[in-house]
Amino acid sequence: MSERKVLTKYYPPDFDPSLITRTPKHLRASGPKLLTVRLMAPFSLKCTNCGEFIYKGRKFNARKETTDEKYLSIAIYRFYIRCTRCSSEITFKTDPKNMDYVCEKGAKRNFEPWRDPKGVEYNETQEETLDRLEKEDMESAEIEERDKMRELEEKMQDSKREMAVADALDEIRTRNARIERGERGGEEMALLRSQIEVDEARARQEREDEEAARRAFMTDGGERVKRLVEDDVDGASPAASDPKKEEMPPPPSFARMRKPKKPFSAGLGIKKKTPLV
Repeated sequence: MSERKVLTKYYPPDFDPSLITRTPKHLRASGPKLLTVRLMAPFSLKCTNCGEFIYKGRKFNARKETTDEKYLSIAIYRFYIRCTRCSSEITFKTDPKNMDYVCEKGAKRNFEPWRDPKGVEYNETQEETLDRLEKEDMESAEIEERDKMRELEEKMQDSKREMAVADALDEIRTRNARIERGERGGEEMALLRSQIEVDEARARQEREDEEAARRAFMTDGGERVKRLVEDDVDGASPAASDPKKEEMPPPPSFARMRKPKKPFSAGLGIKKKTPLV
């Protein structure tokens, strides 16, 4: 590898530069300009000479040729490759109109179901294009109208279903309310009965107590016993003899009372020592 970096080359004594064949510069540009490029097969193809299948993406050292054909000022290129089995020449060129490649010689393009071969080979006229576009517009309008009708029918069905569900829910709510009202009414009646029984028992007990008290304060002859209040010896009333009633507490006073101030030394925490003497 070091000999390729030297500045001078070795020429043997018998070297004759006239024996070297070289194409002049003025003749080089006259022929087609070919460039060696590295590319991948743009589509899967089959060799017509040996029947070898070449898959899409197979890499080749191809020759690139710029042709005189153009489409809307876009140059069209031709590529030359060799078959991997029989080394026969295969050519294909670019197709900018259909954004694709066209196989020219040496191979046949495999069938691709997602492509329409008629659309590639057949060029429709302007009237046929307009008819096709009009037909597509009519079909799309019919599809949209059909979709609208279907959407309307689905909305009607959804509204009917919602109404049926709402009616069923209302019926369930009324039935539950009726059942709950019956249960609550039974409980209220039971509470009312128990309350009435308690009131009757209390009234009966009160009547019995009154009757017992009346019998206790009645004599055998049917006269009512009266309570005699005896006066004290001094003739003073019992209210006057009660010392609690005589001594009434003084009325409350709301006057503000001043608290004695603490000495300043107590606030500082200083304690005075008691004198020893």
